[in-house]
Amino acid sequence: MQFRKLERKNLPRLLPYFQAQQGQIGNYSAGLLFMWGRYLSTQYCEEEGCLFLVDHYFGNSYFYYPLSKDGDEAAEERGVEKLEAYCRENDVRLHFTNVPREKLPSLVLRYGAEVHVSNIRRWRDYLYNAEDFKTYAGGRYSGQRNHVNKFKKTYPDFEFCTYDSQDMPAVEAFLQEYSASQYAKEDTYADEEMKGVFEILPHIGELGMYAGFLRAGGKIVAFSVGERCGDMMVVHIEKALRGVQGAYPTIAQLFAQTFCGNGIQYINREDDSGDFGLRKSKLQYLPLRLVDKYNLAVKRPIDSLSKLPELETERLVLKEVAGEDVHEFARLARDDQLNRYWGYNWHDDAPDTAPDSWFLEDIRNDFKKKNELPLGVYFEGALVGEVVLYHFGYAAEAEIGMRILPERQGRGFARESLLGLMEYGFCKLGLERIEAKCYKENTASSYTLKSAGMRPCGEDETYFYFYKTAAM
Repeated sequence: MQFRKLERKNLPRLLPYFQAQQGQIGNYSAGLLFMWGRYLSTQYCEEEGCLFLVDHYFGNSYFYYPLSKDGDEAAEERGVEKLEAYCRENDVRLHFTNVPREKLPSLVLRYGAEVHVSNIRRWRDYLYNAEDFKTYAGGRYSGQRNHVNKFKKTYPDFEFCTYDSQDMPAVEAFLQEYSASQYAKEDTYADEEMKGVFEILPHIGELGMYAGFLRAGGKIVAFSVGERCGDMMVVHIEKALRGVQGAYPTIAQLFAQTFCGNGIQYINREDDSGDFGLRKSKLQYLPLRLVDKYNLAVKRPIDSLSKLPELETERLVLKEVAGEDVHEFARLARDDQLNRYWGYNWHDDAPDTAPDSWFLEDIRNDFKKKNELPLGVYFEGALVGEVVLYHFGYAAEAEIGMRILPERQGRGFARESLLGLMEYGFCKLGLERIEAKCYKENTASSYTLKSAGMRPCGEDETYFYFYKTAAM
């Protein structure tokens, strides 16, 4: 997978994905991504007939659930597998965001207890019956009806007009008047939203959006923009001048009457972002429900460890490398012959003059970040090598590697340390599969992996590949 920066110019080509979505979540829309994508550093990728989106903020990556433009659930499930592989290969934590309710059970079943689920109230969208907005029928909408009737009585010359590019100067003038009061609030979120509103105006047509404005007393007093996504209309923009009583419920109704036909059952008026004034307003329109947007942080077996284990085999102790062994460990790590087959060249990250302490600090930091589980191999109290579980994945898998000091080789320490750590991985960490690879010319390592019960499972120009499962 190759994710690229989502540019606004890419959005028209991605419209079929948004128009086919059935999750009823406003985040899967061109309008929201146009207005907010740059602040979220959104990237995208297309594979398996699916759209993949990922937001980046505070140094973390948040992946949307794959979105098929054909409604192909099997393709979306294959997309989840691709995300797992992508995250494993690139050392990225798998964290889903904006997961629709109907997709949640399959993900929870997929990852079991190894997942943290949240559903933050302020980000839930408000979903309404489109017919209710068209009529404001019944006693529960008497307040909205009264406001509309008062507006029409006060401004008998009112008219609702479909927006066209030639209307942009007049709409911009209205937005300038409206935004003057918004900027006075000194609300950063509101200021950024208004910036997005101005910027989207020239692109409404190419993004396939619906827009209209309400004119009263010879001037524009309200403006609204929506986007069809599946069986709903997502209302991205709805603005009205202060002091024009009834303008908001009137444009909401006329917008629905004008644009919400042809199979549109619902109106999504997006979230309230934790603004209690906005929340009160949205609730007054009596939503059918709040649309859940689930976040899932998927955990790997190593994420549950707070400290390194200490393991005993027939002859060895596998444990955290002790501080007093800093120099011996540095000798192991600096050995050029061992590094040739280790798969990591410390010269890429440290100067040749790096102190011995750098190597011990490096593996401790790797465990702290939960990138690997490194254990020193001890024989009769002396450090003789290192064995590591690393490259943890999201299907309870990991890779294993070992290295033994040259003068300690040939005594079976490598095989014994592999068996000890694999037993711990399967029985204590709950791994289902442990993998390994070795350079083709490293015949000793290939023999050791096989003697530890690992089965060959492929090769390429550089490596032989091996695996072992919990059931083997």
